[in-house]
Amino acid sequence: MKLASFVHQGIRSYGIVKADGVINLGQRLGDQYGDLKSLLAANALHEAQQLDGETADIRFDDLQFLPVIDNPAKILCVGMNYAEKRKEFDQHNPAPTLFVRFADSQTGHNAPVLKPRHSSEFDYEGELAVIIGKGGENISREAALSHVAGYSCYMDGSARDWQHTWFTAGKNWRQTGAFGPWMTTADEIPDPHQLAIRTWLNGRMVQDDNTASMIHKVAELIEYISTFTSLTPGDVIITGSPGGVGKKRNPPLFMKAGDRIEVEIENIGHLSNVIIDAPAPAHSLTAAH
Repeated sequence: MKLASFVHQGIRSYGIVKADGVINLGQRLGDQYGDLKSLLAANALHEAQQLDGETADIRFDDLQFLPVIDNPAKILCVGMNYAEKRKEFDQHNPAPTLFVRFADSQTGHNAPVLKPRHSSEFDYEGELAVIIGKGGENISREAALSHVAGYSCYMDGSARDWQHTWFTAGKNWRQTGAFGPWMTTADEIPDPHQLAIRTWLNGRMVQDDNTASMIHKVAELIEYISTFTSLTPGDVIITGSPGGVGKKRNPPLFMKAGDRIEVEIENIGHLSNVIIDAPAPAHSLTAAH
């Protein structure tokens, strides 16, 4: 089952993705579960599953995709988690590299990704996103995958010239991380480490790897993260990007307004976004009095 969050006729909702559109779960279950995160928190995926045979009632052309989880309590990101990426950046630390994203740094499938006005090194990173379904602390590696609700695609846009000894400033510009198009539930992905992962920039494949190449696997990451913070339903773990990023190409290859960036993960989905320049802040548009 594939689940998406979206806006339809000005109303935020969520639903089951079918070939010809979406079954509107917000209309059917919204009184109990206002959004996809609430559905996960109530452990109510089975209620959605019972509606999977219904006919889609909203066409894709009539909705705007939101980030799969548009209000996660936590977005935890893993850096340097593929062998080729570690080589590119000459990284040798054996511990997982972690940083955070804020919810307002995300955008949905087919929505614009904003190139930060103060960056000339806006880089692409295609990644597998893990959505937590069952929370907890000190989750064992053996039990970790039972805490996963599903998986999605993520384009972890990075302002490289704002990443210094710490990644936060380079990763949290508004609408720089694309998340979607939807979540594929974990029952359809028995092994998250057998998935082709690819990124295209303007139709040119720039990343091509397999999630089997992850240094720290999904279960290990959940174990590690839940040691120091409590995970809750709807939390998102972004598991790292393969090699081939623009920063380490010769010459470097960065995203600019008008570019199309796409991330595809086997059996999960195909995320596509166009880059636009971030608008100037409102106060700078106001004439001085």
